[in-house]
Amino acid sequence: MTRTLLSTRRTLSALVIGIAVAGLVPALAAPATAAPVSASAGAETGKGKVKVDGKLGKDHVKVNEKVDLKGNLKVLDAARTDGTQTLETVIVQQLQAGVWVNLADTTCRPNGGFSFSLSFSLSATISLRLYHPETTLYAAAYSSSTLTLRVG
Repeated sequence: MTRTLLSTRRTLSALVIGIAVAGLVPALAAPATAAPVSASAGAETGKGKVKVDGKLGKDHVKVNEKVDLKGNLKVLDAARTDGTQTLETVIVQQLQAGVWVNLADTTCRPNGGFSFSLSFSLSATISLRLYHPETTLYAAAYSSSTLTLRVG
């Protein structure tokens, strides 16, 4: 009977730890639906190529402290910058258990800038990237480097 109680406690402990780790992201965050592609994918699809880049305001913050992530969406194909005034989506993604999970999104104009204000409720080292999903005008792209944020 003692072994069963000990086994039950271990199982419950593992479950609590799993739930705590999963709590790093809002419950409604969904995994990215498109497979990651590089900024050069536009050549194969006939769509304009874009490059998305960003930088964190700090690389270390306290729990629940806000950190700014600012960046820009550059159009690499000059023919696609013909005065089109579309709004393009940019998504911040976090790496969780080998899967990129959407955290937040915003819009910006091509060759324009964007900004996010993020905060995290648990101490962790977090890997982030920026993602631009494919649209009717532009191919999908993600940031060439991963942004690392230490929360603690």
